[in-house]
Amino acid sequence: MIRLEGRCNRLAAQSCSECNCPSPEYRCRDCLGSEIYCSPCILLAHVRHPLHRLELGHTTGQICLNPCRAFNDDFVVVDTHGIHEVSLDFCNCATAQSHIQQLLQISWFPSTTSDPKTAATFRVLEHYHLLSFESKVSAFEFYNALSRMSDNTGLLPIKDRYDSFTRMIREWRHLKMLKRSGRGHDPSGVDGTVEGECTVLCPACPHPGKNLPAGWKDAPRHTVRWLYGLFLAIDANFRLKRKAVSSDSVDPSLSCGWGYFVEDKAYKDFLHSGADSVQEKSTCSSHNAVNMADTKSNRGLATTGLGTVDCARHNMKLPNAVGDLQKGERYINMDYLFFSALCHTVLDTLNVSYDIACQWHKKLWHRMSAFPISMHLSHAVKTISFFVPKFHLPAHIEQCQTSFSFNFKNGVGRTDGEAPERGWANINPVASSTKEMGPGARRDTLDDYFGDSNWKKVVGLGHAMLHKIKNAFPERENHREAFEDLDDGLRGEYGPTLKQWREQVEAWEYDPTQPNPFERKAEKLAREDEINLQTGTCLALHEDCTPSILISTGLELEEQQRRMKANRAGLGVHATDNQEGKMMQELYMPSLAALRVSESSVSGSVTAAPEAIKLWLPSQISRNAPCNSRLQAIEWKLRYAQGHDALRSLRSNLRAQTAILKYKDRNLCGQGANTRAWNTLKAVEARIEAAASTYEYAHKALVVLSPRVNQTGWHSSLRPLDRADVRSMTDLLWGETEGTRKLSWLFILWLPIQTHGQPDMRIEWCKARARAMRWAEEVELLKEEMRRILQFLEWDAQRWDERGLENMLEDAGEDEREGRMAYANRQASLRRMLAESFKTSWTDTLALVDTFDHNSLVAQQDMDMDT
Repeated sequence: MIRLEGRCNRLAAQSCSECNCPSPEYRCRDCLGSEIYCSPCILLAHVRHPLHRLELGHTTGQICLNPCRAFNDDFVVVDTHGIHEVSLDFCNCATAQSHIQQLLQISWFPSTTSDPKTAATFRVLEHYHLLSFESKVSAFEFYNALSRMSDNTGLLPIKDRYDSFTRMIREWRHLKMLKRSGRGHDPSGVDGTVEGECTVLCPACPHPGKNLPAGWKDAPRHTVRWLYGLFLAIDANFRLKRKAVSSDSVDPSLSCGWGYFVEDKAYKDFLHSGADSVQEKSTCSSHNAVNMADTKSNRGLATTGLGTVDCARHNMKLPNAVGDLQKGERYINMDYLFFSALCHTVLDTLNVSYDIACQWHKKLWHRMSAFPISMHLSHAVKTISFFVPKFHLPAHIEQCQTSFSFNFKNGVGRTDGEAPERGWANINPVASSTKEMGPGARRDTLDDYFGDSNWKKVVGLGHAMLHKIKNAFPERENHREAFEDLDDGLRGEYGPTLKQWREQVEAWEYDPTQPNPFERKAEKLAREDEINLQTGTCLALHEDCTPSILISTGLELEEQQRRMKANRAGLGVHATDNQEGKMMQELYMPSLAALRVSESSVSGSVTAAPEAIKLWLPSQISRNAPCNSRLQAIEWKLRYAQGHDALRSLRSNLRAQTAILKYKDRNLCGQGANTRAWNTLKAVEARIEAAASTYEYAHKALVVLSPRVNQTGWHSSLRPLDRADVRSMTDLLWGETEGTRKLSWLFILWLPIQTHGQPDMRIEWCKARARAMRWAEEVELLKEEMRRILQFLEWDAQRWDERGLENMLEDAGEDEREGRMAYANRQASLRRMLAESFKTSWTDTLALVDTFDHNSLVAQQDMDMDT
């Protein structure tokens, strides 16, 4: 295959095969044979074949005087035009090469290494190879299509060479992988291939010695070194399963961990050694990936799916970062893939994304002790941050949503961590073919698909990076201005508070063990309960229920009742839960027993519906009836918070309603699209109605409780809610015009920053600051990635130049040296052309960004001097 890159045993030819014109220069890659022609003859020969490709370098061969028929005189050639039976004679002269070499010399790929009687043209193999990448067509479907091209009636028997074709395409994939990774240029040959060497690396990721500047390790950790961090995304795919057919002994892989899959024997040996390990349950949400990792059904399957580690910013598979799953997404599998991928890097900054990172990372370093020493990671001297992908994050508890968010931590830009999810859509259609394969064939095939996917992303980096920076640059300016406006608006009156917030958030960014400013502080009532219990001021009458828990549980039940009224199909209150709640209430409110008896005597024996059961909260008890003042105070505080939460929900859903209506009017047409939009609007309206109802209940309770607990001043922020007030900022009431309309008080009032609104305002200020910083980081990351891409491509080109020069000095045949040199030069030229194309497309945009940044820096320096 490498010899065909040169003139292939035609170095001695001095004249054209047709007219004997000296110095022939052209050879057709699609015509049979390797003859070389002059320009007029090659043009004349292709008057009726204008689509054939031409290339330099070959002369005509000699006619054989001692032909030898093919084995059993039964030779079949698979080509793009069909499946052909041909009469084939091999050369049997004294200087003849082997049958295999004779076939390869004319670009025919033999199906066996001895006595071949089937071959496929390079053209059909290349055609299927690319077609399988783009359309995911199976070899069976492609072969049947070729068979029908030969005979579409079924009247003429076509010899079945399907098994031979699948063997040839598998070998073709493997040899192309070795050729493209430079193994044909290495003196150690195929046997010298090391694990992960035959992969397409991501040029935008940091690779020490390839695309990082000198002294990158000495860069300041918190100001520059974050630019040299590696972003990893871990995920699993349960579509790419494999049935329990064949075995590793019958169908071994052609590569031994040379690509994206881990070396299979070491991987399975380690899994077998940890087969008895028990995976701890999730303390976050009930994640199936954690809780069902050992229980996933694998009946009839040898492999339930794949685990992978990808580049989180560019969605490229990493070397030795893919492995089979035997059950679910077990830690032992994902740990092995994670540490295997990190064996190929020495970077100090790692940003790891995993949809269950909050659970997975807890005992990761403890589990690492069970791994071979060669896979251990010096985590104590590295900066390792764990994240949950943005789309998966809302399914986690509130603490995880702030502690593991890409939005709030420094040095990650606008990374979302969802890169693997985007790649599955492209590879999933292959599952229909690979699930029927043996273990080795499946790994080799998927390795090839992952390599093609990486290569397509490499050649598409020019457009992808340009699109990203064109989007990030204006977003950076918009969010910077928005944060500066917010900061300036608050600085005048709340300067010391802002300084305190900034110190808090910077302390957390520097040391994540510090209090998280994006979280609301622990509930005040819970802290008061704890203090009271410790000091003996107030005793809990039940071990699982403090006074504040009692009242908050009552509010939750009240909310459930409102939901049940809106949806009578909802589940009723369980009798046992209802009885237990009554018992706890009567512990703290003994007078309730008499009130319930009085109520039941009035209503008779009629059983109330679950949503109509009276909960007897302090606000529902007459002022004349005895009630603990502490319980009344607790309910007032909870009702006050409930009212503000309901107002925030109202504002948010009203804004969402306006946005959906605008989008619908501007972009949607057709009955189906409009019906789906109206269904979405109905869901939003239901949330608006629920928030309004919650607010009304809370306000009514506050009116009752405030004189009992001596609370005043709350009316200014929690006004009575009329249904006319529940409208968006742009809605007009009947009789209003644009010149006379007034905003609903929902959007005018804001929580007083010095009291209850301070935590909310602090969080909003921190989020605005984080948004501005993330977009600024994104621009810097993109500029650094663009620089790395160009440097990596130049490094790769120089590597191919060196391979070509090294092979000139080797003791090999002239045609082999020329083929290696031609291929190395072509690969080096290709990478330099890619780099030049990228650089040209990026130049104007990068110049604009640099000019703007320079002008902004000068303006800032002038302002500082004036100050």
